[in-house]
Amino acid sequence: MTVEIIRSVLAWCSVINIGLLLFWFLFFTLAHDFIYRMHARWFNIPVETFDSIHYASMAIFKTGIFIFNLVPYLALRIVS
Repeated sequence: MTVEIIRSVLAWCSVINIGLLLFWFLFFTLAHDFIYRMHARWFNIPVETFDSIHYASMAIFKTGIFIFNLVPYLALRIVS
């Protein structure tokens, strides 16, 4: 694999993952009650805990995008 291919793969992974994160955030924001009712069927969880789990998961996912996609992409852009 060449550096250009790896850089291209990292760029597309970043775009796809940021798109998924944006979709998750919008769906969670706009359809919050629907998502909560769907999960409340299976789990007995208060709304506050449900919200904090989702926001913490989004933060972990966003951190993973930065660490595993954007930082290596930027490092390859700087080096080559």
